Amino acid sequence: MAESALSMDLGLCLSLLVTCSLLYFLIQFIRLIMADSDLTLQWAEYFGHTPESKLGHNVVWVTGASSGIGEELSYQLAKLGCPLILSSRRENELLRVKQKCLEISSLEDQDILILPLDMTQMSMHKEATEKALQHFGRIDILINNAGRWQRSLFVETNLDVFRALIELNYLGTISITKQVLQHMIERKRGRIVNISSAVGLIGAPLSTGYSASKHALQGFFNSLRTELTTYPDIIISNICPGPVQSNIVENALTEECDKVLSIKTDQSHKMATERCARLVLITAANNLKETWISGQPFLMGYYLWQYTPTWAWWLTAKVGERRIKNFKSGVDADSSYFTKKSK
Repeated sequence: MAESALSMDLGLCLSLLVTCSLLYFLIQFIRLIMADSDLTLQWAEYFGHTPESKLGHNVVWVTGASSGIGEELSYQLAKLGCPLILSSRRENELLRVKQKCLEISSLEDQDILILPLDMTQMSMHKEATEKALQHFGRIDILINNAGRWQRSLFVETNLDVFRALIELNYLGTISITKQVLQHMIERKRGRIVNISSAVGLIGAPLSTGYSASKHALQGFFNSLRTELTTYPDIIISNICPGPVQSNIVENALTEECDKVLSIKTDQSHKMATERCARLVLITAANNLKETWISGQPFLMGYYLWQYTPTWAWWLTAKVGERRIKNFKSGVDADSSYFTKKSK
């Protein structure tokens, strides 16, 4: 009798364990399908630190602040009360961003420093850093956002384009990081936030040079992190967004450095810039080392490459073939997946 009761209890426990396990995996699967970021970042958003509690009043230097993700980050940081250093090549656009920051926040004119900067002029980066430190006395967070996209086939692209992409996206970024990092090491604290890309993890057609520059950044900052283990309060975060609403495609390099991409893209399928910027700040607030930011089906691509690379290679080949076909026919390589062809 006792053995029978014990057997029933074990069976009940086993059934309960199986049911709970299945329920857990079902919940995680639903979260994944509905997600616009990786599960670690989702957890941080719901249960971790908020940007308001961790980032407020930090002095933040944003490169590439005149448009896109950098511009939106500037607005959200201004609302947090963060003194800002805004950099890009276009001073008039920086002044526009500064004016809006002042309108939507409690910051005053002296709380926002306009610092025009060409990331490829690396001899000027030390002087720019000194100006920033002279103005604010410290730099708490560096957001490496400056960069440029590419839309061209490798066999049709001049070598100068690849050189330009490496100099801007990779060498320019590590140059400004080298200057700011010296200051952070002296203070033994700071955050370096790098806006990488999905193609910093995944190869994609039409962006061989861009993808190479972002892969280089991933490798560099992952290696640099291991050199800073004696400075646990200097945090490096690599952020890999998928398609985000911006003018990055319109400003992309093509077969030649002075040739402009003429395609106007439908961006309705892409993540809103405001949402992407919020997730970037959540990443920084929670000291996450790497995060993936994208809606479906792009987000699933990250997981396929991480856990099932054989399937990922097959899928990438299929998608790549269509992207190239779309590009050659004069339509945007991405938006054509989400819009119906006109009859």
